[in-house]
Amino acid sequence: MTTPASCPCGIAAAYADCCGRYIEGGALAPTAEALMRSRYTAYTLQREDYLLATWHGGTRPASLGLGDAAAGKWLGLTVKRHAPEAGNPDRAVLEFIARHKIDGRARRLHEISRFVRENGRWYYVGGDLT
Repeated sequence: MTTPASCPCGIAAAYADCCGRYIEGGALAPTAEALMRSRYTAYTLQREDYLLATWHGGTRPASLGLGDAAAGKWLGLTVKRHAPEAGNPDRAVLEFIARHKIDGRARRLHEISRFVRENGRWYYVGGDLT
């Protein structure tokens, strides 16, 4: 898949200046929200390598099977809230809604995600669908 000119994460910026700098390996996401946005963008680009690399080793699956999944179109991302976990700046909770279309049918993924920062790097730990 080709890289987009504008970033799919919803911030009005060029891909290379936004999530692309994290996905392509030039920088670490500075916040849990930046990591979550870059992970959404990685899903739109089917970048399983980046998704697995940013998933915490304690909860990371062996693979995501993105190549086996039905092709769909990601339609947008809305971040509802982002907050550090009670008094711990190395843990964060983020709620988002991602919209996508598969086989002509629109769907919503509403998740409350957990993130942890280890050695200066943020990781996705897991989430609960609502």
